[in-house]
Parts: sequence; C-alpha cells; structure tokens
Amino acid sequence: PWARDAQDYLRKGLAVHDAWKNDPLIGTVLAPHAPYTVDDATLQHIQVLADELDIGIQMHLHETNGEIALGEEKFGMRPIARLEKVGLLNPALQAVHMTQLTPEEIAQCAEAGVNVIHCPESNLKLAAGFCPVTELLAAGVNVALGTDGAASNNDLDMLGEMRTAALLAKGVSGDPAAVPATTALRMATLNGATALGLGHEVGSLEPGKAADMTAIRMDTTSTLPMYSLYSQLVYSTHRGQVSDVWVAGRRLLENAKLTTIDETEVLSRARYWGARIRQHDAKHA
Repeated sequence: PWARDAQDYLRKGLAVHDAWKNDPLIGTVLAPHAPYTVDDATLQHIQVLADELDIGIQMHLHETNGEIALGEEKFGMRPIARLEKVGLLNPALQAVHMTQLTPEEIAQCAEAGVNVIHCPESNLKLAAGFCPVTELLAAGVNVALGTDGAASNNDLDMLGEMRTAALLAKGVSGDPAAVPATTALRMATLNGATALGLGHEVGSLEPGKAADMTAIRMDTTSTLPMYSLYSQLVYSTHRGQVSDVWVAGRRLLENAKLTTIDETEVLSRARYWGARIRQHDAKHA
C-alpha cells in the first residue's frame, strides 16, 4: 500500500499538494474514499485541512444500497446524516454517484451547497442505481458529470457520459424532456468547473477565462446534415470526432494527434503493464 494508515495517507497527500500547489494547471483535493472506509475523526481532520488549504473534498457517497445499510448498521445513521454531523456537508464537497437519495436528502444537499458528480455509465455497469438528476437539478443542486475509474467504466469517455446522462434521465423520470441537450452539455462543462471551484477560470468560453477548448468535427456521417447543434453534439457525436484540444491556450491535440506525448511509447507501456497484470492475476488465481 501507498501508506500505512489514515494519518500517513494524509501526510503523503499533503506532500503532493505542497509539491504542486504553485502549478497553474494542477490542483489537488482531499479524497477520502467513502464514508464506510473512513472514521469520524479522520473526516473531521480532512475538513479542517480543506478549510486551511482552501481545497475541495471528493468522496464516493450514497453509491449503493449496501453502503447505506452498512452506514446505518455501523454508525446508526445514513451516510449523508453522518457527514453533516462531522461537518463535511458543504460547498467544498464533491459527492460522487449519489444514487440512493431521499427527497429530504436532496433538499439537504441543496441547502448545504453540495456538488454532485453523476457517473451514469459506472452506475449502470455496477448496477449501483440511478442518480435522481432531474430532482437534484430542480432543487438547485450543481450536478456535474464524471466517469469513475477505468475498473468500473472502461472507456472514460466524457462525450459518452454526456449522452448516457441525457438518455438515462429520460428513462428514469419517464419524461422525454428531462435533461435536454443544453443541460447535459452544461453538466459536462461549466458545472464540472463549478464543482471543482474553478468556474471563474474555466468551463465556458468567456473573456477573462482560460483558453481551454475542444474542437469537434461535425462534418461527418454521424452528424450531417446539421439540424440542431446542441442535440447533435450530445446525441450523435463520438470521441473519434475530437480533432483539437487546447489547455490554457496550448495546443495539446492537433488533427487528432498528441503534440506533447509520444503515443507509441504510451501504447508500449500499456501493453507492458497489461502483461504484468495478467501474470499477477494468473499467479494469484
């Protein structure tokens, strides 16, 4: 393991924060895994650190029914109630998943200013449940999109997440107008920046914000003829149409080719580690 115990994890995490805190393109958050793996004292310590460093807290929360049951059994309350008790229910919190929510908890999150990170494809793959996106948005909660990790999603495709989120909201709510294309796009862009505390810097193209841009080819068989830009961007576009990417004005992808990374070397390392993992799995089967 990377660290021996919770305090060792925090010490090493703070060292990472200190190493990168002056980099204009790299930010850090405190990331306790989930309520059932972190005790109250550690959660309270994390909130103190977040306040001192003015950084966010990202945590898997209300992901499954099992998590809720474990919280009630181990702590005598649902996880959201426990986080409120220890002081973590606030605008610094990036609550990932949130598939198991009561109407009262939705109102509670709205009042506290909690940010919800919706990971629809991970939730579908793991049969974790459905995030009540339409209810959260109606309550005024900032809902952004995420992918979760590769182990529970596979492709980490934000364009795919955007489409899935828009479609899933309609199926779950029974309302074909739920999460329209414009809302899905906002969840994938500005809402994400807002959740990270960066809405004043990135997330939309405005004077004074960083030149973070993604160019997508729309002159393909997937998206022609063009009738509605937002609709076709959300429902018809795939990641293979991404042609160029700029971060802070620097072009990192040009005509679908990486400009700062040796793609051949990356693929070679991926094959190497894939073989290592297969060998490890075979040995411990």
